[in-house]
Amino acid sequence: MNKVTISKGKWAGLHRCAGADGIIAAAAMDQRGSLQKAISKAREGAPVSTEEMVQFKTAVSQVLTRHASAILLDPEYGLPAAAVRAAGTGVLLAYEKTGYDTNDDSRMPDLTAGWSVRRLVAAGATAIKVLVYYNPNHPAQINGAKQAFVERVGSECRAEDVPFFLEPLGYDDTLGDPKGVAFAQARPALVKAYMAEFSKPEYGVDVLKVEVPVTMSYVAGTAAFKGTAAYSRAEALAIFQETASAAQKPFLYLSAGVSDEVFRETLELAAEAGTPFSGVLCGRATWQDGIPIFARQGFDALVDWLEDRGVQNITALNRVIAHGAQPWWTIYGGRDAIDVTDA
Repeated sequence: MNKVTISKGKWAGLHRCAGADGIIAAAAMDQRGSLQKAISKAREGAPVSTEEMVQFKTAVSQVLTRHASAILLDPEYGLPAAAVRAAGTGVLLAYEKTGYDTNDDSRMPDLTAGWSVRRLVAAGATAIKVLVYYNPNHPAQINGAKQAFVERVGSECRAEDVPFFLEPLGYDDTLGDPKGVAFAQARPALVKAYMAEFSKPEYGVDVLKVEVPVTMSYVAGTAAFKGTAAYSRAEALAIFQETASAAQKPFLYLSAGVSDEVFRETLELAAEAGTPFSGVLCGRATWQDGIPIFARQGFDALVDWLEDRGVQNITALNRVIAHGAQPWWTIYGGRDAIDVTDA
């Protein structure tokens, strides 16, 4: 087997985002528009200030990074939170603009105004993260534009010698409710397609942050099952294996807003399937229940909640990861299969 070449900067950045065991147990706190809406909803529509956004992220970083290998933040509100993270914790900074254009179903990506990879690294980024909505069934004109977008970010990350974490999110508006059974049935193919596509070397992606390839509420025989089956438990295990086989890069699972209990069960299923995932970038499953606490009682109350329930959530998740995840270099055949180069 030929050795994989990784530059010194990317190698160092990946190690800073992972634990000594090579497993990435990262907290995600780069939500912007969705977080504002959630806090506002919890206080019956009252507006949310910039300072409050900074406070929420600061509380999460201050408490939860003591139990995480890295934290994902955004440059608009998250830099003060990065400053209070636990020593030795890696920092991923989001490069994409929050949200997407709803005028059509293309969901074209855009970058945050005023930022570049060079500027994000100067602001303290250990790694760069970009989110792209992707439907493999869309016309080549749409997907070609998205592919070129990812290539450009990959080129910037190569130039700055910093790891590139890509978060593709599968969607298909023709299937109706993304929480419905039709979308659940389509999800495995969407996830497999983008894992295969963005593993290609031209994109310069170092780690894929991907969705779980099944919707747990439709997996018969699980605690999360709601009564309508899209797949049996055996089929779900096979789906985990099949989608993972498409990846040629290390990949992490994201929680996608499910509860901490459901996400833990999801990762247990992935581990049972022998899926070589390298950890998680987990946000809302860990801290989302603290939103109404913050909305009504403020920063100190959120810190207290995080010190109690938030820490319970992340440490329980870490136990599952420690049992089921594999080092990020596993996908390459082991640490000895990697040559670290100067450029």
